[in-house]
Amino acid sequence: MHRHHREDAHDHSLEGLREALTAGFWDERYSGSERVWSGRPNQRLVEQVADLTPGTALDVACGEGADAIWLAKQGWKVTAVDVSQVALSRVATHAEDEGVADRVRIGFYDALDDPRPAGRRTFDLVTVSFLHVPVEDFDDVYRGVAAAVRPGGRLLVTAHHPHDVESGARHDHGPGLLFEPERVLTTLGVDQPGSPWEVEVADTAERVQETADGPLHVRDTVVRLRRRAR
Repeated sequence: MHRHHREDAHDHSLEGLREALTAGFWDERYSGSERVWSGRPNQRLVEQVADLTPGTALDVACGEGADAIWLAKQGWKVTAVDVSQVALSRVATHAEDEGVADRVRIGFYDALDDPRPAGRRTFDLVTVSFLHVPVEDFDDVYRGVAAAVRPGGRLLVTAHHPHDVESGARHDHGPGLLFEPERVLTTLGVDQPGSPWEVEVADTAERVQETADGPLHVRDTVVRLRRRAR
C-alpha cells in the first residue's frame, strides 16, 4: 500500500489532506523507518496482470517499489514515479539488488502540482495503487493518470473501499478519501457516448490483511479499463 494517509493523521481539512500528499510529508515518513511497506507486491496487481502480455508499465505512487520490481521480474519495462525522493532511492537500490535495474527507471511525481505522471509519454499498463486524494482533486489526478494509457493499453486502479471505515477495519482518514469503483468510472466518463474505455473489471474484492493484532478482513476497489485502439 502506498499513498494513503497515516493512521494517526487527524487533520481532515482540505489543506491538511493536501499536506499529506507532499514530498516533505513522505520524505519524513520514509526517513523514519528502514522499511514502511511489506516489500510484497500488491495482491490485486498480481491478480490483474496475470493475463497481460508484458510491455511498458507506469507504476504511479510507487512507494518503495515492490510492485515495480515485481512487474520488472515478469518482463515489463517499468517507470516508477513517486513524490518522495527517499522512496525513489529505495526503488533504485531494490531494483539493483534484485537484478532488474535495467528494466526499472524512476521519476518524480507530485499529483497535486501536475496530475500527469509522465508528461506526454504513454504506456501499455498504468497501475496506481492506494492513491487516495481529496475529493476536490480526484478528477484532475485520475484523469491525468489515465491519460498515460496508450491505445490498446490498460489502466489498473486499486484503492481501499469505504466499507472498511463503516466496518471499523480502517480509520476515517478524511471525507471521501476512500472510494468505490463507480467514482473512477464516472470520473473517466466510461458510460458517456464515444468513451475510449472498455471496462474489464469494476469490482469490490475482499482479502485478509495481516496486522500486528492479527488477520483483518478488508475490501479493495479494483478497476481495470482498456483504452480502445484508435
